[in-house]
Amino acid sequence: MPRNNSNTVSNRSEIVCLWSASDCNPNGDPKSGNNRPRIDPETQQAVVTDVRVKRYLRDQLAEDGHGVYIRDERFNGQQATREQLLQDRLDKLNPNEYDDDELEDAIFADFLDQSSDIRYFGATLGVDTDDDRINNALPSSFTGPVQFSIGRSLHPVQLNEESNSLTSVIATKDEKQAGGYDLDDNRIRFGLIATDAVVNENAAENTHLTETDIERLDTLWWRAMKNQTLTRSKYGQEPEIYLRVEYEQDNFHIGGLSKYLNIDEELSTEIAKVRATQDLTLDLGNLLQKLDEYSGRIDTIHFNISPRIKMSVNGNKHSLAELKDLLTDTFGQDTTHEISIWDERDNTLPN
Repeated sequence: MPRNNSNTVSNRSEIVCLWSASDCNPNGDPKSGNNRPRIDPETQQAVVTDVRVKRYLRDQLAEDGHGVYIRDERFNGQQATREQLLQDRLDKLNPNEYDDDELEDAIFADFLDQSSDIRYFGATLGVDTDDDRINNALPSSFTGPVQFSIGRSLHPVQLNEESNSLTSVIATKDEKQAGGYDLDDNRIRFGLIATDAVVNENAAENTHLTETDIERLDTLWWRAMKNQTLTRSKYGQEPEIYLRVEYEQDNFHIGGLSKYLNIDEELSTEIAKVRATQDLTLDLGNLLQKLDEYSGRIDTIHFNISPRIKMSVNGNKHSLAELKDLLTDTFGQDTTHEISIWDERDNTLPN
C-alpha cells in the first residue's frame, strides 16, 4: 500500500557535513588514468563530488534494508541496466490492487515507497515499460529535494608520495619464483573535507519525502561514513561534524554554511605537517555568528560532533562539552538537539 504522506517535510533545512580523510583516496578521478584523488589545481584543495557522497548514502540505505533504485547490482552475471533496475522496483508493485480511478496515484506512491533514494535525491527514469498504466503514472524524472554541493577540504592537501606505487607479488606455477606488478595507489596524506546540502520542502512534496526520512538522514550520513568507507582506497575517512539547521520560514536558507568553517591556524599544526584530525583546530566562530544573525528564522539546530576534533570560537579553545553549552546558551534549550547517531530509526538497527 502507498506510504502515508501526512508528515511530508514542511520546513527547509540546511546541512553541513565535515569529515576527515587520512592516507586514503576520498574521490578518485577515473579520467586521470590512474584514479588519482581529485585536487583543485589552483588551490590544492581535495575535491569530493556530490555523486560520491550520495553513493555512500545509497549504499547505507540498501544495507539498512530500504529499497534503493540506483544501485550497483548484477543480474545474471552482468551489470544491471537502468531498465532492469526500474523493472526490479516495479516488480514489487501490484497495480491490480487498486481501482482504475486511484491506480496512477497508487503506482506513483508505491514506487516512491519502494525507492528511498529517489525520495531523497531524485532520479531520471526515461524508461518505458510494457504496462501503459505504469508509464502514465511515473514521470520521466524526479527532482531530488536533498541536494549536496561539491565537497572541498578546508586547506591544501598533499599526495602521499611514499605509498603511491605498490608491487603485487604473485607466485609462479612452480611456486619457486614470484612475479611482480606495479600498481598505482594514489592517496592524500590528510584532508578535512566539508560539504553542504539543502532539503527543499517544495520538492519534497513531489517525491513524498517525509519528516521520518529526514530524521533517518540525520543518522544516515554519519553511519554511511563509518560503514561504507571500509574498502582499501576509502578506508581512513571518519565523520567529524553533522549539523542540520531547520528553518521556521518556508523558502528560506542562509546558503553555503560550510564556507563559514575555517582552520584556526594559531591553534593548529602547520598545514604541511598535518597528519590527523587532532593536528588541526576548527574555528566555528564565523559559523555560529552567522547562525546567530538569523536565529529568529531557525526552528531547530540538530547536531552531532566527534570528540576527536579540536574546536575554537573567537580564538578560544572549546571542549565538546563547552561547545554544547555554548550552543544551548546562544540558541536556547528548545532550539538545539543533539542527535543520537546509534538510535534505532524507523525500525532500522545501525551496524
